Amino acid sequence: MIRASIVCVLALCLAIPAIPAPAPKETEKPLPPATPAMKQTSENHLKLIGLAMHGYHDVQGALPSNLLTKEGKPGLSWRVAILPFLDQQDELYKQFKLDEPWDSENNLKLADAIPKIYFPIRGRAEKGQTFYQMFAGKSTLLDPSGKGISLAAVTDGLSNTFMVVEGAKPVIWTKPDDLPFDGKEVPKLGGMFDGEFHALFGDGAVRRLPKGLDADVLKALIDRQDGQVIDLDGAIKKAEGKE
Repeated sequence: MIRASIVCVLALCLAIPAIPAPAPKETEKPLPPATPAMKQTSENHLKLIGLAMHGYHDVQGALPSNLLTKEGKPGLSWRVAILPFLDQQDELYKQFKLDEPWDSENNLKLADAIPKIYFPIRGRAEKGQTFYQMFAGKSTLLDPSGKGISLAAVTDGLSNTFMVVEGAKPVIWTKPDDLPFDGKEVPKLGGMFDGEFHALFGDGAVRRLPKGLDADVLKALIDRQDGQVIDLDGAIKKAEGKE
């Protein structure tokens, strides 16, 4: 009798159609392999951003900072501030209300109009997000007061100081959201490529760096005036296990 009941239960179970496993979410799907062309594209984008930063400095006498609202609070990102110095972005720039926050009624709708130069080449990001960020802190190239940093204030040397990097996590390109640096902890970097990230230096050069760079090396490259000169090639070899 018990055996017959077990057989009946098994028969019923086999008759029930199997429920398919849920399809993997977009954020769970493996990223496509990084290609040399992808890396070159990101390098080219950063070089153009560097040219725009220097063009802004030539006109304003300081590097761009986050644009302030009427109340004196950070409202729009430096990524918006340099639009007039990026090719064919003048019309987009004119649509922003520069004294309003990024999420005001007018400015929020422009977040979807992200210029191609800020597009994520690879990585997990939502529409309107970018991985290109500056370091935000009193000793970095992004002035929290909104006045902007003069290149003359970069006493460590432009070739020895980070300007823009690929952050680990994307941010809305119009939002004044960057990598906080307090001089102690190094923010996570490199959300687009496995094991490495691209960095734009103050002199406009772009280098591909391993994520395993020593924290003290990274701190020195973020700080514009700590008086340290870094043997970057040596640090890279050490991070890659070649020394």
